[in-house]
Amino acid sequence: MLRYTVRRLGQLVLVVLVLSLLIFAWLHSLPGGPVSALLGERATPESTRALTIQLGLDQPIFVQYWKFLLRALSGDFGVSLGVQPGASVVDVFLTRFPATIELSVCAIILAIVFGIPLGYLAARRRGGWFDNLSIGASLIGVAVPVFFLAFLLKYIFAVKLGILPSLGRQDAIDATRVTGFFVLDGLLTQEWDASLNALKHLILPSIALATIPFAVIFRITRAAVLDVQDEDYVRTAESKGLTTRVIRARHVLRNAMLPVVTTIGLQTGALLAGAVLTEGVFNFPGVGDALATGFRQHDYPMLEMLVLVAAIVYVLVNLLVDLSYALIDPRVRAK
Repeated sequence: MLRYTVRRLGQLVLVVLVLSLLIFAWLHSLPGGPVSALLGERATPESTRALTIQLGLDQPIFVQYWKFLLRALSGDFGVSLGVQPGASVVDVFLTRFPATIELSVCAIILAIVFGIPLGYLAARRRGGWFDNLSIGASLIGVAVPVFFLAFLLKYIFAVKLGILPSLGRQDAIDATRVTGFFVLDGLLTQEWDASLNALKHLILPSIALATIPFAVIFRITRAAVLDVQDEDYVRTAESKGLTTRVIRARHVLRNAMLPVVTTIGLQTGALLAGAVLTEGVFNFPGVGDALATGFRQHDYPMLEMLVLVAAIVYVLVNLLVDLSYALIDPRVRAK
């Protein structure tokens, strides 16, 4: 297991390096550029040329990339040009990252808690009313755009009924900040009202963000269970007289979990794309909102860090998926 983990970590480093080069080249090929973002309407040919030289943008792209890589390794991504002008990109990221993690964790927990059991039950009742109803609900979850569902939830539960908050991470209350995760901070400091208030603000955006992962996890779970329960080793276990609980847990669910784990990993890594829309609708101050603002304001230092971190998170999630594969199926470690 240790050798397998070390090998996967080595591959991860290589993938991150290639991703950083692609992201750097892509962002520097976009129109406008940091010089235009900094100078704005005050730009003149002389000032543009001087700032280009000052920032080193007149140098070959690989020289610029090498300097960017050295700065990134030292934790220096420059200052924000649009999201929070003048502030350190790293400071802005550290302020907003806990919000997105909190939202994403809640969303994927909802998707897993409902997706796997419902997928399993639908497979056990194949062709019945519950199976058909669940399939219809999952199709709606995939087909309805995230931003539309977010607006719909906001209108019904926040505007019309007024039972849940519609904006932000927390009301303007006196709460102690420890980790930046508002729900966790309230638990650590025993400020239960602050933790409950932050949790209420998470409900609507979490549901909106969880719809697509839930639908995908449900359908993959259902298909995997249907495929596994007809295998020869399941019928052999039944012929040996094993109890239904043992057969379902040891032979059906465990083997069906391999594609489900892959799906959960991919959906977790892809949550940032949905967070961009969800955070915008609910004015949730996270990384997704900063990413959208960075594109609008041509905040290239912020975009470099956010896109790179998103890529690293996606790769790390896939590494965890591979490691969980090795734990579920020992044959993977032997390859």
